[in-house]
Amino acid sequence: MNKTDIAFTPAIQQAQLIRTREISPLELTQIYLERIDRLNPQLGSFFTVTAELALADAKAKTEQLTTTNTDNLPPFFGVPTAVKDLNAVAGVPRCCGVAALRQKVEQYDEGVVLRMKQAGFTILGKTATSQLGSLPYTEPPGLPPARNPWNLDYTAGGSSGGAAAAVAAGLCAVAHGSDGGGSIRIPAACCGIVGIKPSRGRVSYAPLGDCLSGIATNGPLGRTVADTAAFLDVISGYITGDPYWLPTPKPSFLEVATAAKPGKLRIAFATNIPPFGEAALPCKQAVEKTAALLESLGHSLEVGCPAVGDLIEPFITVWQTSIPFSGIPPQLLEPMNQWLLEKANTVSSGKYLEAVAAMQIISRRIVAFFDNFDALLLPVTMQPPIRVGEWGALSPEDAFPKIVNWVAPCAPFNASGQPSIAIPAGFNAGVPVGVQIVGRPGDESTIIALGAQIEAASPWMDNQPDLIV
Repeated sequence: MNKTDIAFTPAIQQAQLIRTREISPLELTQIYLERIDRLNPQLGSFFTVTAELALADAKAKTEQLTTTNTDNLPPFFGVPTAVKDLNAVAGVPRCCGVAALRQKVEQYDEGVVLRMKQAGFTILGKTATSQLGSLPYTEPPGLPPARNPWNLDYTAGGSSGGAAAAVAAGLCAVAHGSDGGGSIRIPAACCGIVGIKPSRGRVSYAPLGDCLSGIATNGPLGRTVADTAAFLDVISGYITGDPYWLPTPKPSFLEVATAAKPGKLRIAFATNIPPFGEAALPCKQAVEKTAALLESLGHSLEVGCPAVGDLIEPFITVWQTSIPFSGIPPQLLEPMNQWLLEKANTVSSGKYLEAVAAMQIISRRIVAFFDNFDALLLPVTMQPPIRVGEWGALSPEDAFPKIVNWVAPCAPFNASGQPSIAIPAGFNAGVPVGVQIVGRPGDESTIIALGAQIEAASPWMDNQPDLIV
């Protein structure tokens, strides 16, 4: 294989190549660092590249291979990856998309980062995020925007836009992201890759107890369902003090992705989401095409969608509190976040708890919809990817309604805590369009099995943007 082929080899296979000593951790890390050095100036995927730390780690692992039984190695030993810049990695800067904080070095690893290190990953750096992760496009002031590898004029999505662009462009095979309202699924759809928003309690938020009353979670992005499933396996699980958690799945998510058959399922699908209306034609067609494929695979498809309109106001009330919670001075924030900060500061503690209660009551109705269905197929966004800067120049008052409408299919399932997988579903004018499959609470296995079945029937792994070749 040439270096480009190696860079686009799935992470699971990279780990196997390392075990069989066909490639060393150092060689693989060097391939990715060279690609990052060459392509990141165009893509804006990484805020921080930790080349020295990554090379030192890769060298140590390469030496370890000479004295260690490979049967005893962790599953992703020597495989390079990246961490979203909202999360702390010891000895590495974290700015959360605030340019003034680019030199702020963290002294600890968050729980999800510890799990990644224990799984054997080598961390290449910190990927770009929208400022404080608050926007579904990644264009923080004073920092390069994350651009779509399929067309640099378009957004890579957000807030995990850097991670998605990196995976799509072959700067790493899998990457860490987080999702508080679509922030894994949206960039996955924009960039033509796979992203999983896990169930509430699947992945720890240690050292925090939770994030935003449970609407946010960490999760994986990758080019294959199996890679994202395997990544989810290694970052999942209870860490002491977690306020809620889920048991370890049996079989593992990787086993489900590679061997399990979903059986005949009853699946709802929708392209019209009241009160937001009908998705734009490319997003509608992606859902309809996927529904037809699922029906051809033996599943029962039926039009349906839970009512989500009442959720908008309480969800925004809870979600916008992430801005004051950050503790970052208002003068360092972009106009949108300053505006959200002002709105959040008008909400009393009682009103906040009222919003949490309302969100939970409405979420019960959303989950009850799944009493009659095994899964729900929806667009990820209500329209295809926007251009870089398309909404950034608008006033917050003008941009915010557009944002709410664009991400409408995602946020309800952050509120309900249900798992969702975003998968590629074709292209519109050369830019990817994706769909999402939502599962019952705690049931990632069903949506992973469905995603793998769709992938086998309509493969996307060989799709590569011209930029990276």
